Amino acid sequence: MAEQEYRHIVRVASTDIGGNKRLNSGLTKIKGIGLMYANMICVLAKIDKHKKVSVLTEDDVKKLDSVIDNPVKFGAPSWMFNQRKAMIDGEDKHLLRGDLAFTQDNAIKMMRKMRCYRGVRHSLGLPVRGQRTRSNFRKNKGNVMGVQRRKVAAPPKSDDKKK
Repeated sequence: MAEQEYRHIVRVASTDIGGNKRLNSGLTKIKGIGLMYANMICVLAKIDKHKKVSVLTEDDVKKLDSVIDNPVKFGAPSWMFNQRKAMIDGEDKHLLRGDLAFTQDNAIKMMRKMRCYRGVRHSLGLPVRGQRTRSNFRKNKGNVMGVQRRKVAAPPKSDDKKK
């Protein structure tokens, strides 16, 4: 096997990944890909997930890009996707990078506009998913003020010297 030069940075799915990381943990640097999804990508691309990113060949990188761009084509289960039965088109898809943030922002704006419960909670800056609010989610968490004592009044000065 011919020795390959060490690549410090490998570009996968428009994201730079450090060469000293293992493949499955390196793929998690891409926004929208978690550890389980990264393991699935490695299995579908038939690449060892424990391999260092620096030793990937150009063919491996192309295969990873194609699996990340179109996981349905390679037989990925739909329950792994982050956008199942989307409101607009009803398809199952997995969003990455900027598309993920854009879709999430639009969904929150739509909920606010509809004035549904979740939209109202987002608008007020309160927890959306049923968490308690008695002790958490306070706006003044950094500058907590406890009970303050009143300043003790100084005794009045007597004018004994003038008399």
